[in-house]
Amino acid sequence: MKIAVNARFLLPGLREGFGRFSHEVLRRMVVSHPEDEFHFFFDRPYEQEYLYGPNVIPHVLIPQARHPLLYIAFFEVTVPLMLARTKADIFFSPDGFLSLMTGVPQVNVMHDLSFELPDPDMGKLYSKYYRYFFPKFAEKSSQIITVSQYSKSDIITRYGINEKKITVALNGASDAFTIDGEKHVESHPYFLYAGAIQPRKNLSGLLQAFDLFKERTGLPHLLVLTGRKAWNFEDIIKTFGNMRYKKDVIFTGFVSEEKLAALYRGATALCYVSFFEGFGLPILEAMNCGTAVIVSETSSMPEVCGPAGYFIDPGNPESIATQMQKVVEDPQLRQNKIALGLKFKEQFSWDKTAEICWNALKNAHQMVNQ
Repeated sequence: MKIAVNARFLLPGLREGFGRFSHEVLRRMVVSHPEDEFHFFFDRPYEQEYLYGPNVIPHVLIPQARHPLLYIAFFEVTVPLMLARTKADIFFSPDGFLSLMTGVPQVNVMHDLSFELPDPDMGKLYSKYYRYFFPKFAEKSSQIITVSQYSKSDIITRYGINEKKITVALNGASDAFTIDGEKHVESHPYFLYAGAIQPRKNLSGLLQAFDLFKERTGLPHLLVLTGRKAWNFEDIIKTFGNMRYKKDVIFTGFVSEEKLAALYRGATALCYVSFFEGFGLPILEAMNCGTAVIVSETSSMPEVCGPAGYFIDPGNPESIATQMQKVVEDPQLRQNKIALGLKFKEQFSWDKTAEICWNALKNAHQMVNQ
């Protein structure tokens, strides 16, 4: 097969979310299927590390697709032209975007429908684009891959898609995230957050909960927030400015996988208290590193941590503070939860994810050629 791939999230020095999924799945596909030809469509200069084998042919397309108007130019003009030029048999899009202007079979990964929430984090123009085009992408795709049973149900309910068209391919944890390795050391014990700094992640609630925890316990714990600034991070900074214990909060910015793994290993617990997640990859990464996880009881997150989670109500900072206190004050329960996480995480594997994605591509191709 000639497989064209939307590779625009394989970015130099920044591999999170869509980029991490793309990297982990594509590198396995390329190595496992040397008989096939992969055409990677980048929208900017690429790193050589992303050419995973001699069967990868890179193409830099214009324009850089980082704005709704440029999305349209990229996916509805440039991509169809390149699909024709490369004589692609199928188009694979790990970030969910497709082209409505091609007859080439397409398979996309719809990680979640967070943009359909009543108050999405993204700007209005972005929200309009996603809400208009993604239902059309769902109809257009030959096969849809998603990352949790929750997201599958959401796609079926919101878009009326036949469940037989949707395949669940759970995320995995990268090789860096293991229980063995260096532990990050801070001046005091610390709770950790990992992910983008944006309102959907409920960081304002976490900051309020940390203030409550500090006030109740008087313990020396810190709160370490790691990740890049994303949509509407200014609202979070306002909450931070009003904190009583803000001197005990550390913003690290984006860190490498190796540094993040060390942070997980050294943390008292991961606090991942989002309002909504299609999967919640940091939960799985933390469990792989032998770290306790405080997580929301909503959307996909109970799927990811199973019995290992300290569950909270994301709309209630009091609930978060209570579980933070429980993690510290009951070390035996914490060790039991960690052990449950190390067992539960065994069902997740990037090898499985890549195999499921490959089978979806193969099935979509065969459907056309029957």
